[in-house]
Amino acid sequence: MQGLIQRVKHAKVEVDDQLVGQIKQGIVLLLGVEKHDDKDTTNKLLHKVSNYRIFSDENDKMNLSLKDIKGELLVVSQFTLAADTKKGMRPSFSSAATPAQANELYEYFVDQAKAAGLSVATGRFAADMQVSLCNDGPVTFLLTI
Repeated sequence: MQGLIQRVKHAKVEVDDQLVGQIKQGIVLLLGVEKHDDKDTTNKLLHKVSNYRIFSDENDKMNLSLKDIKGELLVVSQFTLAADTKKGMRPSFSSAATPAQANELYEYFVDQAKAAGLSVATGRFAADMQVSLCNDGPVTFLLTI
C-alpha cells in the first residue's frame, strides 16, 4: 500500500465540476492499493498517516501529527501509485489491486479513519477527479506499508 501525503492549508476535489470533498488545514492522502494489501496493511497506513509528525510545533519543528493539530484528512484513490516505472517508457500496473479489492480497502480506510475520530473528506473512487490544494511547505512524503 502506498500513501502519498501532502501537508496542506486547504484542499478540495471535484468531479464533473461538482465539489465532492473539501478540507481546511490537514493532509491530502493519495492512496494506492496493491494486490498484496489487506485490512492489516490498511490499518498500519492509517496509524502512520494520523500519527506522522509533519506539522510544526511552537519551535517551528515538524513535531506534531494530524491528530495533535486536530487537522482534516482528504482521502483520494490513486491507482497510479501502484505503477512499476522501472522499465520502459510506459508504466505497468501489474501490481495494482483489482478495482473491487482497491475500493473495498479504500472504503475500509475511510471508515476506520472516521471511527478513529478524524475529520475525513473523500474523492470519488475510480472517478476522473480534479484535486486542488495548497501544499504547505511544500511538505510531501511517500509512505509505503
